[in-house]
This record gives sequence, structure tokens and C-alpha cells, in this order.
Amino acid sequence: MSQLVSDYFYELPQELIASRPGPERDSSRMMVINRASGEIAHGMFRDFHSYLRPGDQVVLNNTRVIKARLLSENRRIEIFLLEPLGNRRWKCLTKPGRKMRTGSVLSIAGTEAHVLEVLPGGERIVEFLAGPDLDKFGHMPVPPYFKRDSDAADDERYQTVYARHPGSVAAPTAGLHFTPEVLAKIPHSFLTLHVGAGTFLPVKAERIEDHIMHEERFEISGDTVRALNGAKRIVAIGTTVARVLESQPDGNLAPCSGATGIFIYPPYRFRRVGALLTNFHLPCSTLLMLVSAFAGKSLIQSAYAKAIAERYRFYSYGDCMLIL
Repeated sequence: MSQLVSDYFYELPQELIASRPGPERDSSRMMVINRASGEIAHGMFRDFHSYLRPGDQVVLNNTRVIKARLLSENRRIEIFLLEPLGNRRWKCLTKPGRKMRTGSVLSIAGTEAHVLEVLPGGERIVEFLAGPDLDKFGHMPVPPYFKRDSDAADDERYQTVYARHPGSVAAPTAGLHFTPEVLAKIPHSFLTLHVGAGTFLPVKAERIEDHIMHEERFEISGDTVRALNGAKRIVAIGTTVARVLESQPDGNLAPCSGATGIFIYPPYRFRRVGALLTNFHLPCSTLLMLVSAFAGKSLIQSAYAKAIAERYRFYSYGDCMLIL
């Protein structure tokens, strides 16, 4: 089934992009989509628990966002950490790239960064003289469509309340709505997928099937496997959870760790996830393609049109959608 990336474009008024979080995590609006009936309803996230059924198991991604953005003292050069490679080496993005060629040395984040290699995709392999102190020198990697630098408020709000394992360079944003009080009302378990910058990079191919998906590291624990294998329905919190679960082989889940580059788009048929909570995604993004596979492309198009008409808040700090 050949599809064009442009089939997933939509126009969004700039003022609907949420560049700041709402006053309370659980105060977001929640669009509720029933796949069987095609009904689209409007609710509030704080009522999320009321949509669960006996035997449901909610699965959340407990990755922790690292302060991956490093700036030189004059703020003219940026190193964006993507993935640790061991021995103080990282795969990075740099800006501007012309100043960070192979052999370049830069004083940054209280240490020195040496560019060892420029990869075919433009990423750099960088070795630090000493590991950079991210808590002291790093900046939260908030999305570029915020059109602002991160601040102290983002240190808390661009992180889920249950974040445990450092490694992501973007938040699993569907989880940003949860509070300890909401979690206490629902049966839940955790897996870990470290979100990479590739999640939000534009799809440059014209045809969907020509896009090469990035890989992201994940881990599923024994406790989570036992909870999921006994569940009547799995409710995935976010596309990151959905991708991990759908990447697993058929049959009962088993504890495992690894990396997945699964690319989900119509007409993919989901094998494990029975319901999905997600935020509203960028046009032409792989995330929009995933939710279109889950709910049906035409139903998602209708839902997005209603969200725009009803003035929902979009993207990372925006409102959410529950697809049943």
C-alpha cells in the first residue's frame, strides 16, 4: 500500500501550539474517540480512570529526560547529546556544523569536547575530556516549536512524575498529564524506552515506505511482563509504549531489553495495544501515522479537525486524546 507523506499534512493555527504547560498536570482536556462507533466526545484528563474496564492494565514509559542541550560560553555553538557510547563519548548533533568538523576542540560545559568523527547523517562522535555535568551545565531539550529556551519550570514540567531512568532527549509527552493521585486510581506498570531526537525529525521521503525509522533503546521488566500477560486489555500511554509493545514477537511477552526501529503506519494492525492515550502530533510526523494506523486515517483526520475547531492545545504541552 503506497502512501504519500503529504497525505498526513494538516493546517494548524500557530496560537494552538502550547508552548507552556497548563496550570495543573491533570487539568488538560481529553478528546475521547471510540473506534468501533466512530464517536468523538470531549472530556477532561482527570476523568481518565473512568474510561477503564475491569482487567485493563495501563502501561507507562518511565524514562527520564536528560538535560541534553549544551551551549558554549558565548552561546554560539550548541552540542545536543543523542546517545552515550561509553568512555565519555556521545553521539551528538552540533550547531553550526561547520564549526565542529573532525578534529575540532571546544570548551563547553566545564570540560572540553573533541570531535572524533562526522557520521554520514551529520551526527558527530564527540569525546569529552571529562563527563559533562548535565545538572549544572545542561539545558532541558524542549521542542524547537516552543520558540524559546528552556527555563526552571521546564525542569519539572517537561518530565513525568514517575520518570526514573535517565536517557531520553525528549519527553514521552502523553505521560506529562499524570499525577500521583491519578496513578493511585489505576492499575499500572512501567516499561522504559529512551526517546531519541529522531522521533521528532521531519520525514524527508515522499513515500512513507521509503522513510528509515530511527532506533531507540528499551527495557521490559519481569514485573511488567507478568502484569501485561494477565491483562484483558493493554492501555498504552503514548506512542513510545505502543512501539515497544508492538515490536515484541507474538505470544506471551518475555522480559527483554534491546532497541526497536519499528515504523507503524496504515494499514498496520495492532496485536497488543487495545487502547491508546496520546497527545496531538505534528503534521506529516511518524507519530501521526502511528495513531492513524490505530484509529483509522479518516477518523483521525476528523478528530484533528474537531480539535482545531474546539481550540484544543496541541503538541507536547497540549491536550490529549484517548482512543478506545
